Amino acid sequence: MAGVKNEDVRKFAQEKDLDEDLAFKIVEQTLKAAYKTTFKTDVNAVVTIGDEAVNIYARKKIVDDVVNPVLEVDIDEAVKLAPDCEIGDELLFELDPKDFKRGPIQAGVQRVHQSTREIQKDSIYSEYKAKEGEIIIGYYQRKRNDNIYVDLGKVEGLLPKKFQLPQEVYHQNDRIKALIKEVKKHQQSNVVQLILSRTDPDFVRRLLELEVPEIYDNIVELYKIVREPGYRTKIAVISHRDDVDPVGACVGPKGGRIQTVITELEGEKIDVLEYSANPAVFIANALSPAEVLNVIILDEEKRTALAVVAESQLSIAIGKQGLNVRLANRLVDWSIDVKTEKQFREMDVHAESRKAAEELFSDDTVLLKDVEGVDADTVALLHEQNIDAVEQVIDLSNDELCAVPGMTEEKAYALQALIRETFEIIDESGQVTGQSQTETEEYAASDDDAEEELYECPECGAPITIDMTVCPNCGVGLSFEYEDEE
Repeated sequence: MAGVKNEDVRKFAQEKDLDEDLAFKIVEQTLKAAYKTTFKTDVNAVVTIGDEAVNIYARKKIVDDVVNPVLEVDIDEAVKLAPDCEIGDELLFELDPKDFKRGPIQAGVQRVHQSTREIQKDSIYSEYKAKEGEIIIGYYQRKRNDNIYVDLGKVEGLLPKKFQLPQEVYHQNDRIKALIKEVKKHQQSNVVQLILSRTDPDFVRRLLELEVPEIYDNIVELYKIVREPGYRTKIAVISHRDDVDPVGACVGPKGGRIQTVITELEGEKIDVLEYSANPAVFIANALSPAEVLNVIILDEEKRTALAVVAESQLSIAIGKQGLNVRLANRLVDWSIDVKTEKQFREMDVHAESRKAAEELFSDDTVLLKDVEGVDADTVALLHEQNIDAVEQVIDLSNDELCAVPGMTEEKAYALQALIRETFEIIDESGQVTGQSQTETEEYAASDDDAEEELYECPECGAPITIDMTVCPNCGVGLSFEYEDEE
């Protein structure tokens, strides 16, 4: 049986690092190309892939008078091969590839080799295109115009000068770990080249993903990374579990995890800090390693803020040539101005802040959220009912307050007690109703006209007398019991 042995095709696939199916397809194309070069057509060429070999046949129509011997066969000759055949039938005539002339074979092989190279390049391009944004390891090969060429095995990597860390120096065969930033295929040469980077923030992201299992398991999220390559990186992290400290997870025991990343980055400083939805808290964290005393939001719409630090922390907060505060600005996406306490006191903003604080306590309306010690859940429940001011709560009876959806008696009592302790409440008759027990006793002792002994309501703590049947503050029913003294 003439043909190309399957064993030879498989060896070809291994040598060219091709898929076996693709290798058989290439052999098929080669045989057809040789057939076409020999006979000027391949419309009647038939290639079959058998269990042992790949064979090529010429399909010819049986005729009484042959006009085109490439496409037709005489009936007398056909009967010799197939006695039962008739005019109009088709027969397959097996050809031996060795019978093709050398020229057609070489032309076919050359054409297929070209197709093979294109297929290989397309395969390599697709393979590495899917890996964009991942880390790859190669070896220093050569340097030209400050650009480093990296041996990656199948392909060549290019590490441009702008994507190199400023303090790095490489020598022949040095190991290089980098991020695949882009995959290019040059149209003219059909060469696949990987553009590498060691300055991209995603390079740090991938390094941390390799070192921190919590990131891989999506327990800790890398919210945002900003870099000044070679000098400093700031990383904001979030934990999706209350029992996992995101900063501690990234730093690792004794700083082991983050130190591995720092070593790979040639000593670049890394600040890992916790993200917060509260911009003031996030800004204070972003200025790490400086300790921030206070953050004042100047203009929320324009996203401008002022950070106040101690005198000793000013240079740390700003950083060398303003690097630390510049990275903090990029991390939080706010414009941050850093001042010392002394500088802050001399600014107009300090006077405005102080005035605003004074107005908060002098204004007729005091908001619940501005009262220190009020439970946030309670404020939220009342806000849903459009109850935001202290005065609105005072006007509610105990039953009305407890009727608010989600409100418990404990929360209602705690809120009323806090308001009584914080504010002096005067009813329409001028009576003080919001004093504490100590204040009530002092008031009773100093009032020469007070003849009745004052007690405290067991429900809301308001002052009551023994002749009352209902608390004037909360409306609860009252009764007095006396115990006989022995």
